[in-house]
Amino acid sequence: MSKTKIIAGIDEAGRGPVLGPLVMAALAIKEEDEKKLQWLGVKDSKMLSSSAREELFDRIHEIVHDFRIEVIEPDAIDLSLNEAETNLNWLEAETSARLVSELDPDKIIIDCPSVNIPAYTDYFAKRLSKAVRDKAELVVEHKADVNHIIVSAASVIAKVLRDRYIDHIKTEIGIDFGSGYMSDPKTQEFLEKHHETYAHLFRKSWQSYKTAEDKKKQKTLGEF
Repeated sequence: MSKTKIIAGIDEAGRGPVLGPLVMAALAIKEEDEKKLQWLGVKDSKMLSSSAREELFDRIHEIVHDFRIEVIEPDAIDLSLNEAETNLNWLEAETSARLVSELDPDKIIIDCPSVNIPAYTDYFAKRLSKAVRDKAELVVEHKADVNHIIVSAASVIAKVLRDRYIDHIKTEIGIDFGSGYMSDPKTQEFLEKHHETYAHLFRKSWQSYKTAEDKKKQKTLGEF
């Protein structure tokens, strides 16, 4: 009888916003259970409504063989961007490799955040545990969250957890700052008014945060 093949998929939520964490999810599933995700109607989180994602969250959890979650806070993101030898892609690769090594899969599928797939693949592979690197088949591609259902499931888990995290922050501070993305007028207003009071919530290396700081300084100088 052949050994059950374990497939791991990795995705993130919250890569681009000026506010809040980056959430990474690594899921492992038995190959024969992938069809159960299809029956559930799992697809890339961006193609699903918030209520559909919430509904799928627990059901995905019941089907997967194992999982790992990492919540990367704004200060850790800033740190990775302030060091010359690293960037957000490398931070993702290092985190993904660590999480997936713990899952001990036979196949790993990654939604690649970098335009340079070979370089990202090489960087990621070198950071896997030796045991996993020696045995696992590696699939690194763009649109993996659309093309591979285990990565779609990871995208749903990551998105639901980030949304819950953002809702928790709003409740804690008593202000609705929207999505945390600069395309959101509520986020723009919150950044302008509260970037000093709630500095710990922001990614200070983001240009939008630096601009808000500069505007504040100019305003202060103009008051003299």
